[in-house]
Amino acid sequence: QERLVQFGGGWVEPGGSLTLSCTHSGPTDNIGWFRQAPGGKGREWVAAITSGGHYTTYSDSAKGRFTISRDNAKNTVYLQMTRLMAEDTATYYCGEASSGSMRNDYNYHTWSQGTQVTVST
Repeated sequence: QERLVQFGGGWVEPGGSLTLSCTHSGPTDNIGWFRQAPGGKGREWVAAITSGGHYTTYSDSAKGRFTISRDNAKNTVYLQMTRLMAEDTATYYCGEASSGSMRNDYNYHTWSQGTQVTVST
């Protein structure tokens, strides 16, 4: 069974940067990043990338600050986050979707364990 293992996260001051990585055990389809804020009702979509890496898409909150990329030779997808704000504090997850809109979490069938990102002074 496909597994997604996530690395990265931690604490950073506002304006700082962090990179998350999502490693998979074999070839995967589209990969998306989601986050769930403390007390949040559900997962918020952040960014997604197609299997070949040729198409990327971002939420409005991530656009211009976050970059999603993948290295299929290393079976890894990255989320580079810059100019982080307190509102970015959340548990971040990567997931795999084989079909449907990459913006909707119900299209994702495999999830990572999640890692915490905390942005504060």
